[in-house]
Amino acid sequence: MNWGKGIIAGMILFMLFILTMCVYMFMAPVDDYDHEYYEKGLTFNQYYNKEKQVIKDNARPVVSVSGGNIRVVFTRPAKGSLKLQRPSDNQLDKVYQLSTGAANEFEVPVEGITKGQWILIFNWTSNNKEYLYQQEMFIK
Repeated sequence: MNWGKGIIAGMILFMLFILTMCVYMFMAPVDDYDHEYYEKGLTFNQYYNKEKQVIKDNARPVVSVSGGNIRVVFTRPAKGSLKLQRPSDNQLDKVYQLSTGAANEFEVPVEGITKGQWILIFNWTSNNKEYLYQQEMFIK
């Protein structure tokens, strides 16, 4: 085989590689795109202030998994929402309304939740102050 045939074979292999990558990119899921990106950008300061309020008031909730439940303990009575966000598939995201009792606790049953990596996003109000806290968790 002479070098001309080698160049042609190399070009054909390169074109096949590029075509394969194009097909792969069009088949990949687009879950990683946040459709509310610009809206969140406009209200970034509100989110930032809520996150800083958690640090300022030392109000970080304690999260644990025990007895088939995700148990969240707050420092004070709280009302708000908990969003379980699945990074790999936004179709599995779940939102729970939370309201703690006298023990400042809230529980979510683990059954029905897919095992794997989750991001827990807490958005709550306590003593007329708003808080926002995020934590990653692996559910087994």
